[in-house]
Amino acid sequence: MPAPPRLLRQDRALTAIAVLLDVAFHAGRGTGAHAVAGGAEVAERLGAARRGIEPVFQALSRAGLLEGVRGPRGGYRLARRPRDIRLSEAVAAVAEGAEPSDLGGPLHTGVVAPLWAELDAGVAERLAGLTLEDLLRRADKAGLKRPAAEPVNFAI
Repeated sequence: MPAPPRLLRQDRALTAIAVLLDVAFHAGRGTGAHAVAGGAEVAERLGAARRGIEPVFQALSRAGLLEGVRGPRGGYRLARRPRDIRLSEAVAAVAEGAEPSDLGGPLHTGVVAPLWAELDAGVAERLAGLTLEDLLRRADKAGLKRPAAEPVNFAI
C-alpha cells in the first residue's frame, strides 16, 4: 500500500518550530553555563546546514522569540518562557516572503484555493492553541531527557 500524501510541507515553518524546540530543550532561558544553544550545535542536532537555517534564527530573533548572545560562548536562548511562545508565532516569523501559488483557472480559483484556505485555517488554529511548553511535555512523554543544568561533579 502506498504511503498517504503529505499535505504539510517541511519547510521554514517546520524548521522554525524545530529550532525553537531545540533551543528550549537544550538551553531554555537559563543564565548559567548551559544558558545558550550555539547555532552550529542546533544545526547539527537537526541535521541541517548552519548557513541554511541562519535566516530562521534571524527571523525568530526579529520576532522576539529568540535572543542572540554574542561572544565566544554565544548562541541563542528563548526570549520568553516556553508557555508564552505559541507555535503560530514561530510560523508567522518565517512566513514573510512565502510565495503564493501561481495557479489559476476556474477549478483552482473556485474549488482548490478555497479548500486550501480551509485547511490552512485549521492548521493555523491548531498551532495557535499549542505552545513550546506543550512540545517540551511531549518530549518528556517520549522519554527524552534534557541535559543537566550543571555538569556532574564526582569529587568526594
